Amino acid sequence: MSILQRGISHSLLKSRISQSQHAYLAVRRYASTSTSSGRSSWRAGAYATVFTVSAGIFVVYYFDARSAMHRYILTPVLRNLFDAETGHKIAVKVLRTGFGPKDPVADDARLKFKLWGEDLSNPIGVAAGFDKDGEAIDGLYDLGFSWVEIGSVTPKPQPGNPRPRVFRLPEDDALINRYGFPSQGHSTVLSRLLARIPRFTAGAERAALRDGSMLAVNLGKNKESPADSIDDYITGVRTFGPYTDVLVVNVSSPNTPGLRGLQNKDILQKLLHAVSQARNELEPSSLTARRPKLVLKIAPDLNESQLTDIADVVKNSSIDGVIVSNTTIQRPSHLRNPSKIETGGLSGVPIKPISLKALQTLRSLLPASIPIIGSGGIRTGQDALDFAKAGAQMVQVYTSFGYNGVGTCRRIKDELTELLVKEGKTWDEIVKEAVVKHSWKEPEPKPSTMNQLVTEAEELKSFLGLGEKQENVEGGREALPSPSPQEIKENKTGGEAEMGSAAQASVL
Repeated sequence: MSILQRGISHSLLKSRISQSQHAYLAVRRYASTSTSSGRSSWRAGAYATVFTVSAGIFVVYYFDARSAMHRYILTPVLRNLFDAETGHKIAVKVLRTGFGPKDPVADDARLKFKLWGEDLSNPIGVAAGFDKDGEAIDGLYDLGFSWVEIGSVTPKPQPGNPRPRVFRLPEDDALINRYGFPSQGHSTVLSRLLARIPRFTAGAERAALRDGSMLAVNLGKNKESPADSIDDYITGVRTFGPYTDVLVVNVSSPNTPGLRGLQNKDILQKLLHAVSQARNELEPSSLTARRPKLVLKIAPDLNESQLTDIADVVKNSSIDGVIVSNTTIQRPSHLRNPSKIETGGLSGVPIKPISLKALQTLRSLLPASIPIIGSGGIRTGQDALDFAKAGAQMVQVYTSFGYNGVGTCRRIKDELTELLVKEGKTWDEIVKEAVVKHSWKEPEPKPSTMNQLVTEAEELKSFLGLGEKQENVEGGREALPSPSPQEIKENKTGGEAEMGSAAQASVL
């Protein structure tokens, strides 16, 4: 073989060897890539499965208001990430969307009761202040509240007081606020009430548009209105009366200058007369043919004399009930949080004894026909029961709702049901017993007065000789003819003379 041929053969051999090596490496690379790709796909699938399952579990727990996740995770996170007012607004916006948590459990029959002759499914309501502008009405009903109270609503929009105006006192389970009635005004809030109507079955008997529930609108007044003016309340009655079950006349917020002065007897009498007249003049609406109930909301800081004046005014007006109470300007000595020095109204656990005492006093001053709604420091079933035994027909919560989350209403209802089982009574039975026991009653005639009247009647009967004639008739004998006026006069004169002689003899 020539040198040239050997060179060519060597080159071809090297080329084949090189191609074989490249092919081998390519196969290894392919195998390696295929294995890596398979592992990556498996991991991606596993991650997707875990995410899907986790998301599903989260959704299930999120939409159940009873879930501990709300009380121990979501609510604390909101508290730690945002100030009190911002966290509050986020909660309202979430409930407004319709994608908020819901209470999936039907209320126990023991919780059912009557208010103004109407059935309510349970005695737990949400107080005014949480949903100031009527944004989350149905979201709140979904959490299990039977009474949703929006507001306070003022005729004209107003921003309220400058921020910061809400302060948490977590060590005390309390809040201090000086909101000052921030409101979007009558027009905006009314448009939201009207927007709800087409979403529900026509012919609803109540403005709540929910069975076993009531909707209340809390009426406030603009800061720029004269302190003694009542026009804002009259406007509120005319605006919202046709579209609500209850109108609440709020004269007890400590954050609007001069507002609490409306609790003074003379001006309160004028106010309640005016709003009652405005209510009675309302025409039936397309929503309900019933006129709304009128309820007065008072402060817990009134003394017994002031509460007596309020009771007198309420008894002599057409007011249907009273809410006891709003926030307090008092600062109990046991408060620990430094924010206790802030100006504003205190709410939460520390206010319970103050509010309960005011309720007990007012209950003793009002007849059973005028119901009282308790509010102030209620966070447990036992708290609710304490108010019932003091004579409250139902209760409202606010601060505990903010601290303990969306499951607050259900938790209180469950605790209350357990207590009622132990008592062997229903909520309605306990309330009726307490109201009968503690309510004001019409004074009965004194026994001495009755005895005196009976004695005088017998003396007159004997003096006229009617007793003897009656006996003659009953014995079958002929009755004597009726004495003439002259005989009666002579008998009377003779009787007086005999009585005078007897008296003189007894003296001698």
